[in-house]
Amino acid sequence: MADDDALFRKGMPIRREVLGPDYVDASMARADEFMTPLLSAPLTRSLMNLAMLTALNRAPEIKLHVKGALNNGVTVEEIKAALLHATAYCGIPAGLDAFRAAHEVLVSEGALGKPKA
Repeated sequence: MADDDALFRKGMPIRREVLGPDYVDASMARADEFMTPLLSAPLTRSLMNLAMLTALNRAPEIKLHVKGALNNGVTVEEIKAALLHATAYCGIPAGLDAFRAAHEVLVSEGALGKPKA
C-alpha cells in the first residue's frame, strides 16, 4: 500500500496538469469508499487495460501499456495471466497479437530473455 500511496502522490501533478486542478479537486472531494480505489489502484488498472486492449485487438496500445504495467510493478507472470484470460474470452487471433506485442516489450525492457533463434 505504501508503494501505491507513493505512486498516487507522484501522479497527482500529472493528473492536475492533464485534467486541470478544478476537475481534480472536485473529483477528490467527491471520492468515497467506492470511488477511492479507482484513483489509487495502478496495478489492477494496468492489468484491466491489458485485458481490454486484447479484447479490442490493439497491439500498439498493448505495447505502451505493458511498459506502463512494468513501471507500476506488475510482474511478467501477472501480465501473462491477464493476457491468457483475455485470450480465452476474446479469441486466439486477438490473444496471439497481444502476446506478441507484450513479448516484444518484455524482451526490450529486459523483463524476459532474448528469444532463441
